[in-house]
Amino acid sequence: VQLVESGGGLVQPGGSLRLSCGASVSIGTINAMGWYRQAPGKQRELVAAIKSDDSTRYADSVRGRFTISRDNAKNTVDLQMNSLNFEDTAVYYCRAITTTDDVWGPGTQVTVSS
Repeated sequence: VQLVESGGGLVQPGGSLRLSCGASVSIGTINAMGWYRQAPGKQRELVAAIKSDDSTRYADSVRGRFTISRDNAKNTVDLQMNSLNFEDTAVYYCRAITTTDDVWGPGTQVTVSS
C-alpha cells in the first residue's frame, strides 16, 4: 500500500482546508485509515480516524471542526478542516492499517498564519 497526501497549504485563522489521502489499493480493503499531525517540537498525534465500518474517532481538539470521510469512488480518505487556528499548524500524515501493513504517507504541510 502506498499513500499520497494532498491539499495542504497556507490559510488564515478561521479558514478551511480539505486534505485528501489517495491509496494505491482499494480503500475498501483497508481496515482503518487516519490522519495524524506533528507540530515542530511535538509528538505525532492522532487527528481523526475512520474504520471500514465507517465509524470515526476524533481528537478532542478538532472535534466539531474537522470531518473525516471516505470516498470509495475516488479511493481517497479526506479530512475537511474548518475554523482553523494557529495550533492546527503541523505536518499532516495519512496512515493506513491493513491485515498485513501499517503504512504512512510522506505528509503535507498545513500552516495557519495571518
